[in-house]
Amino acid sequence: MNANVKAEFVAGSEHQVDRETTYRIEQFLFREARMLDSERWEDWLALMTEDIHYWMPAIENRRRADKLGAYAPGRGAYFDDNHFDLQRRVARFMQPSAWAEDPPTRHVHVISNVEACPAEVDAEYRVHSVFVNYRSRGEADNDLILGRREDILRETEGGLRIARRKIVITQSLLMSKNINTFF
Repeated sequence: MNANVKAEFVAGSEHQVDRETTYRIEQFLFREARMLDSERWEDWLALMTEDIHYWMPAIENRRRADKLGAYAPGRGAYFDDNHFDLQRRVARFMQPSAWAEDPPTRHVHVISNVEACPAEVDAEYRVHSVFVNYRSRGEADNDLILGRREDILRETEGGLRIARRKIVITQSLLMSKNINTFF
């Protein structure tokens, strides 16, 4: 990662939230992972705010001196979705005609290294985490996707909700046959 990317993941870490809030945030993220692993797509979608921006940029291999960096808004992305886009993806996953998911992919999402700090807006938290997504399908298709996430979680009447998610994977070339999951 270039210096700008490293700085993004460190920014704000000096003002951590208290243990109780950190615990609530961790439990929220762990519950989200379990929903994804259990294909509870509609429950997962309910964790998003109406103004969600769910972004997973494609990574470009660039030299450290290249000021463009490994990714940027407006360049290639695997996901660059709002709530409507996520609704369409979830609806597609649930269709009997989603042949790429019959038999279904088995997922394991592991979430770790959770750090939370107050965001710039009241009742929001900036949350950094790392993930491992292990996917297995059929007898021989196995994929391992690793990365970092930066979320903005918002307090709502219904509890915490995801308002922004940036997913930065380690792979510059995704070798998976498809990307039929969320991170």
